[in-house]
Amino acid sequence: AVLRLNKMITESGGKMFASDGKTADFDGTVEKCKEAGGSIATPRNAGENDAILYFVKHFNTYAYLGIKQSLIPGKFQPLKGAKLSYTNWYSNEPSGRGEEECVEMYTDGTWNDKKCSKSHLIVCQF
Repeated sequence: AVLRLNKMITESGGKMFASDGKTADFDGTVEKCKEAGGSIATPRNAGENDAILYFVKHFNTYAYLGIKQSLIPGKFQPLKGAKLSYTNWYSNEPSGRGEEECVEMYTDGTWNDKKCSKSHLIVCQF
């Protein structure tokens, strides 16, 4: 059940992004991308955000990003633990006050903090 790259691939900034239209919760997304030899999509700039947005729009559904709340409630960081150098939060987000630990991308490309248990589009980067 490894992510098959026969569906859709796009490229930005030397990274490849891929989705097969399947969905999973946050942990499932991380696992599927790892099985495929990549990692959950984590935009580092507007171009990469647009590359992920391409799939979100195509499948008309939200996607998780490889960003999680840090140990400080309301502060977010990439899974790799570095600082977020790029963000695209929706107006007044993040708003979960520690209750919403994952980050989803809306169909307009902006971000929202959300519980990690929702089923969202799997978008991986390579």
